[in-house]
Amino acid sequence: MSNLPKIAWIGLGIMGSPMSENLIKAGYDVTGFTLEQDKLDRLAAAGGTAAPSIAEAVRDADVVITMVPASPHVEAISYGPEGILENARKGALLIDMSSITPQTSVDLAAAAKDKGIRVLDAPVSGGEAGAIEAVLSIMVGGEQADFDIAKPIFDALGRTIVLCGPHGSGQTVKAANQLIVAVNIQACAEAVVFLEKSGVDLAAALDVLNGGLAGSTVLTRKKDNFLNRDFKPGFRIDLHHKDMGIVTDAARNVGAALPVGAVVAQLVASLRTQGDGGLDHSALLRAVERLSGAQV
Repeated sequence: MSNLPKIAWIGLGIMGSPMSENLIKAGYDVTGFTLEQDKLDRLAAAGGTAAPSIAEAVRDADVVITMVPASPHVEAISYGPEGILENARKGALLIDMSSITPQTSVDLAAAAKDKGIRVLDAPVSGGEAGAIEAVLSIMVGGEQADFDIAKPIFDALGRTIVLCGPHGSGQTVKAANQLIVAVNIQACAEAVVFLEKSGVDLAAALDVLNGGLAGSTVLTRKKDNFLNRDFKPGFRIDLHHKDMGIVTDAARNVGAALPVGAVVAQLVASLRTQGDGGLDHSALLRAVERLSGAQV
């Protein structure tokens, strides 16, 4: 019998499936729930246990981890008679790894405390590749003691793991991360169009740019997307649109100006209205191409 904590995993999407599988590989007993049967079958094939409901998944868990798209989804799975807070055992640790508003995390921690459940907000950065390779950056909000308990779990999922402050702090740092990533992708997309219209060897140009000060993890991860116009979703435009709403709203609340971020948020929003919301966020290239006269 393993001495590792029993884990319930709620949400087995693009990120959640490989992350839960990495915990199984690390020796954890993982019981999962999601709405898609094929994702439950995948978890079972990897050595996990598929549960028929949230209540069944969390009932005997020491740690409950959630990875769902947005604040309304976190609220839907956490509250109510069939939700996590009503069915997890007293003393359990709830780790929400979704990207949501900081206030949602603060409110969840307060509600969970009344039930004797501890909470960490722990959103991640690194995309699908980072999840598969277990090299995610994990930004955490909550109590030091709970972070210390969760740290071995985080170590099986990521490489850079930092407690950023009290509840909601992880989400605030994630919002800043999404601002930086969106602006970076937009800059890369503009450079790609400029280079191509100038007749430069694009692959060679991106290689040399990525070796200098213009280099970034974004360019490393997304270079092939740009070169091959491959926008299979690793992180969908729809989700980045949600995140840009979070960061612009949070910045407004604290009095921080985001002039470039506001422009990029509008460009992300425009992609959605043109039907590209399901594509990877590297599809910002398509917006630049349209503005530059291309038919895409």
